[in-house]
Amino acid sequence: MQQNQVKKGTKEMEFFTEYGDANRYRILEVIGKGSYGVVCAAIDTHTGEKVAIKKINDVFEHISDALRILREVKLLRLLRHPDIVEIKSIMLPPSKREFKDIYVVFELMESDLHQVIKANDDLTREHHQFFLYQMLRALKFMHTANVYHRDLKPKNILANANCKLKVCDFGLARVAFNDTPTTVFWTDYVATRWYRAPELCGSFFSKYTPAIDIWSIGCIFAEVLTGKPLFPGKSVVHQLELITDLLGTPKSETISGVRNDKARKYLTEMRKKNPVTFSQKFSKADPLALRLLQRLLAFDPKDRPTPAEALADPYFKGLSKVEREPSSQPISKMEFEFERRRLTKDDIRELIYREILEYHPQLLKDYMSGSEGSNFVYPSAIGHLRQQFTYLEENSSRNGPVIPLERKHASLPRYVFSFFLYKSTVGNQLFFCSFFCCCIAFVKHMVEGLKQTFICSLLFQ
Repeated sequence: MQQNQVKKGTKEMEFFTEYGDANRYRILEVIGKGSYGVVCAAIDTHTGEKVAIKKINDVFEHISDALRILREVKLLRLLRHPDIVEIKSIMLPPSKREFKDIYVVFELMESDLHQVIKANDDLTREHHQFFLYQMLRALKFMHTANVYHRDLKPKNILANANCKLKVCDFGLARVAFNDTPTTVFWTDYVATRWYRAPELCGSFFSKYTPAIDIWSIGCIFAEVLTGKPLFPGKSVVHQLELITDLLGTPKSETISGVRNDKARKYLTEMRKKNPVTFSQKFSKADPLALRLLQRLLAFDPKDRPTPAEALADPYFKGLSKVEREPSSQPISKMEFEFERRRLTKDDIRELIYREILEYHPQLLKDYMSGSEGSNFVYPSAIGHLRQQFTYLEENSSRNGPVIPLERKHASLPRYVFSFFLYKSTVGNQLFFCSFFCCCIAFVKHMVEGLKQTFICSLLFQ
């Protein structure tokens, strides 16, 4: 009896390793909520490690949102780096063709840089230096992969108590390829306004370079130094005013290079402003830090350093080492071939499912070989995980801690249906085999039918 229970437990473990493994995680508490869904802290019962599970609701309700999620999970798979947040797993959905929500398992980080800046008015020069070093190191890896993040801000830099930072939220990121110009033309929303480079302030339809990310890092670093946003513009025009109040009126050759007529006219007619001395604006900061900050915040993108050039700045003497600052290989164009064509919701669903399989190697192998037969498998533990998320969402606004629902034993679904098409060379006929499975033990029984179609049934008792 005991041996049978062990076998059953092993079988369940194998099942959930391949299909969802929702019973692997014990939900602790809600740590974030937004329009996308909810994030909960959880324990991985296999490793004892704390993780963050991000439940994304109704992924395919809007194609633009689904594409953003696809880009993010793909980029986080391709950009493995100590300073970029890691996806541990993505739970296999109950149905390949009908799933709506996805559960992404991340490494758990305690906070973000926005909260760190807000809660600490006593950050030291060592903190400043180490924070900037990590951000630039992550950016070097991204840019050598030809990835533009496009939405760097303190809330998108996760943080731990040991001062470890990790860049997250790649939903607005894009990849440039070798056959595209140095300046790239994308037509959607880019960067939160306060961290938006001046070449983007004139129009959302500007061409731009990776230097937009360098500008954002400069704005974040200035916020680390002072404890408050550097350019908290209330509008695009106000943003340009704040930028020029600090940096002065841009040079005429810089203005002449502005493509947008209205932005160029605005800068041309702007009253003459002299730049503010950075040592005056940031009186308590390290002079070497300010010299680098001034380079990061150059109005003209051509004057900003690359991440590698910034890491070589004297400010990082004694900290920067080339072997600790890896570059990446450029991302293959095939990974983002979908960006070049019009996609339906079903197309995106298939692409996201393919990304999910990257975290389920055996199923990926079956999928790539064309032998995948799990179109309609429902892992019952997913249902309980969903209940825990719903319960925590509904009760997280109450005073005091919320105790998660008791974790239940997850039973196997009674039936699993798999359909395979087999080809026979006898008489050039196609034979269809349909397998009906039950999940404890099985006895194989073959029934050969009449005429040209044969139906094969497997009954698992």
